[in-house]
Amino acid sequence: MTDDLARASSLAGVRYGAIQRHGDSRGSFRELWRASAFPGRDFVQANLSTSAQGVLRGLHLHRRQDDVWVVAAGRAFVALVDVRPLLEDANAAPIVETRELPVDHWVEIPTGVAHGFLAVEPLDLVYLVTNEYDGSDELGFAWDDPAVAVPWPLVEGTPDGRPILSGRDGTNPPLAELAARLRADNG
Repeated sequence: MTDDLARASSLAGVRYGAIQRHGDSRGSFRELWRASAFPGRDFVQANLSTSAQGVLRGLHLHRRQDDVWVVAAGRAFVALVDVRPLLEDANAAPIVETRELPVDHWVEIPTGVAHGFLAVEPLDLVYLVTNEYDGSDELGFAWDDPAVAVPWPLVEGTPDGRPILSGRDGTNPPLAELAARLRADNG
């Protein structure tokens, strides 16, 4: 594990780790999740996201869902943004943490920590979640919001070095706008 991956997260509730790959001439076996490694997490859905090189997904925020992401193939540049302080105090600053996760590495993401990833190379990302998808907890803010300043790397293979985005991710509002709406909803 590189020093960057071994370093503990500065964000409360975020953990990084690696899974063991057991292989021989026939192939390999990987244990992706074990309940004892994630106490108190009741995962109810598992998903597989497949992304071409240069795809950016995020920044997404959940109010009722924890995630664990496992890189099954490829490499992901992961950006986490702790917006919990901003949801309490409009003057607080979001806290940004980034890491590149290679194959067989994982990250645990608690509720209130926005997340996104850039497929540095073709990527298969398995993610376990604590709520079944129903669309009611799908929030997001602009991946390139200058007030957040995620240091996304340039994307190789696109004419302008910018990532490939979904329509939704390309039109998300700034974080300050989303946070103000959430504070008003809770007020």
